[in-house]
Amino acid sequence: MIIVFIILQSFLLVSMGFAGGSKLAGTKNHIEMFNSIKLPQWFRVVTGFVQLVGAAGLVIGYWYPVVAAWAGIWIGVTMLVACLSHFRVKHPVAQAIPAFVITLIAASLVVVHVI
Repeated sequence: MIIVFIILQSFLLVSMGFAGGSKLAGTKNHIEMFNSIKLPQWFRVVTGFVQLVGAAGLVIGYWYPVVAAWAGIWIGVTMLVACLSHFRVKHPVAQAIPAFVITLIAASLVVVHVI
């Protein structure tokens, strides 16, 4: 069972690393997304940094599980805000599903590392 959560932790690490890095790099996709959810571009940079901090916490969490739990909370809250941002501007639910799935995965990591 622990292997499943290592895989989930690794998935979160890779997805947060790539998403955070591409937000900081200013890819066209993320610039357009932040325009469509009516958030300023400086917030895209902040969000990218927040995601990279979460990814770093997940890396440290391989050796210190309590850090992985805190990183899971950090990422879960971030992705929950992402879901709410999509709903705020009335995007189709399908656009919020990836953030919601990542929220659930992060929550499962928190539960496993706390119990």
